Amino acid sequence: MKNYCRIFILVAVIMAAGIAACLGISSSYRSHDTDTLLLNDIVQTIKENWNDIDALEKADLNTELLVFNSNDFIIYSSANDKLSGVKSVEEAVHKGCICMTIADGSRLFGTVVIPDPDKAEYDLIRWRLFAAGCVMLLTMLITIILYGVYVHRTIVKPFRKMEEFALHVAAGRLDEPLILDRNNLFGAFTESFDIMREELKEAQRRENAIKMREKEMVASLSHDLKTPITGIKLLCELLEVKVKDEYVLEKIGNIRRKAEHINVMVSDLMAAALDDLGEMNVNCQDESSELLHDIVKELDTRSLVKEESLPQCMINVDRSRLLQIIGNIIGNSYKYADTPIDITYRTNESYLEMSIRDHGEGVSEDEINLITNKFYRGSVGKSSGKDGSGLGLYIASELMAKMNGELVCSCRDKGLTVTLFIPLSR
Repeated sequence: MKNYCRIFILVAVIMAAGIAACLGISSSYRSHDTDTLLLNDIVQTIKENWNDIDALEKADLNTELLVFNSNDFIIYSSANDKLSGVKSVEEAVHKGCICMTIADGSRLFGTVVIPDPDKAEYDLIRWRLFAAGCVMLLTMLITIILYGVYVHRTIVKPFRKMEEFALHVAAGRLDEPLILDRNNLFGAFTESFDIMREELKEAQRRENAIKMREKEMVASLSHDLKTPITGIKLLCELLEVKVKDEYVLEKIGNIRRKAEHINVMVSDLMAAALDDLGEMNVNCQDESSELLHDIVKELDTRSLVKEESLPQCMINVDRSRLLQIIGNIIGNSYKYADTPIDITYRTNESYLEMSIRDHGEGVSEDEINLITNKFYRGSVGKSSGKDGSGLGLYIASELMAKMNGELVCSCRDKGLTVTLFIPLSR
């Protein structure tokens, strides 16, 4: 702030000096009274020598002069610097010269022109004032330019850096420090802002570490739950073989189905946690397209699928992941639509397109682009009373992307269609 005060003081001093200089120059002008006796003497001398005008060379008139006759022609001239270039009485009047008529009664002889003694000094003062004004204006202009450069370097440029810094912080890029000079206007705040950045960075690191531990815990618990769930399923299968009572068999079947449903949910949670941890890997290899028919046959436990002819080609996929993807889609159709399922195939240059369509209520246009988001379960009316975590289509979409394919959802007439773009072998 001290630098700005110094600049303002400097500008004030320059303006005061310029005004003082102009006042001093203007006050140095002193008007001279016209010497009437000298003028009368000049006119009388010229009148007396009118018939022999060259005799004026011998007269000591103490000034340069021009003598014009009544026809405005120069008949005598002792012009030097001040009257040089004057060719007529009119020009003499325009240049501020003293013009006196030479006459004898009613007879007009001509006109005598002499320089105004105040004119030269007046012109000099005026030129000095003009020069002083130009110098002051130029000085002020240079000062303003230098001040503008100073303001740009100490205010505008640091402010832009702080603006960029704020954008980096808002975007979560906390690794870029704020570097400013302590001598500028914002220097006092620089260290505080950079400390804030460091604190935000540390808080972000701690938050990420907590989230990572939570995901690791979810993945670990999901893995640990797999063993007892598998045990329950095996025990149910054993009891279904040993028990003959229909009522008991029905209850055992319910337990097995619930265990299977829990198994699916745990698998989804585990897959989502592993995806966040970067551990949901795929190992693609070339397979025959007949693999799709085998997977559908294995997953269609309720015999609701109607499958069209399958083109013979080679696809590049991870079999276990593809089983998980198609299982999620068919499982959703069982759960939410409970209708026949149509599966069609067609090939293009890069993909084998597998379309899986049910004939349920489908999904609204507002939700069609959201159903592959994590934990999204659709409208309350459609998903109410139905178990699920909202991870099935999310995991399927992520796995397809990891296999260099794509999962696209659409609604045509009634029902939901999920199309898998399965990459062909190269």
